[in-house]
Amino acid sequence: MQKFLQPLTWVMLVAIAVLVAGCSLLPAANSSAKEQMDIPTGLPRLEGKATVEMTVKGGKVVMELDGTNAPITAGNFVDLIQKDVYSGLVFHRVVRDPEPFVVQGGDPQGKDPKFPVSRLGTGGYVDPTTKQPRNIPLEIKAQGADTPTYHKTFADAQVTQPPVLRHTRGAVAMARSNFPDSASSQFYIALGDLAFLDGSYAVFGYVKEGMDVVDKIQQGDRIESMKVTQGAENLKPAG
Repeated sequence: MQKFLQPLTWVMLVAIAVLVAGCSLLPAANSSAKEQMDIPTGLPRLEGKATVEMTVKGGKVVMELDGTNAPITAGNFVDLIQKDVYSGLVFHRVVRDPEPFVVQGGDPQGKDPKFPVSRLGTGGYVDPTTKQPRNIPLEIKAQGADTPTYHKTFADAQVTQPPVLRHTRGAVAMARSNFPDSASSQFYIALGDLAFLDGSYAVFGYVKEGMDVVDKIQQGDRIESMKVTQGAENLKPAG
């Protein structure tokens, strides 16, 4: 059964903030043998960095993706760009009030211009050849760790160190449902510093140019194009 990606909601995020704030500090999890066993296989990986250029309403947004610290999450994104998944998709969720929060897009259902924007947020990438959905594991690397933590939030994995890649303004991260391993194609860009999401959602890059363009994105705006301009050779295909 296909697992549908749920949109980030303000209620969910407030709940996460309350949960994280209420957690007692526990010893950091050992990142050796068990984590090595849990490293996922069979998915695209980015070994190094890549630069991506996204165009929205004629404006250019340059993102630098970090495959060193988020190889599967960044690799999935680059692979989907190379498959031209994102061109034409809609930013279906834009939250700026009461404080700057996120712009979110990447639901493939938005490719259909007749699909209501109000119903977007439940779709993920489905391989057109196999007809199978692709979901990727939650992947967050703690400062000082040799490998990322997979399949669990830091709270569930008892990791107390902060992530290497944090939710600062301009962070690019994957949206998912309550199930940790449910991210697929939907992503969001942080409009402000969102430290309460650290350790719960996977950041895999940052906007390096064009946050002024991101700040103007409105619900219903479409991604005109998205392309990898540097680092495409660092993508290792699934297998």
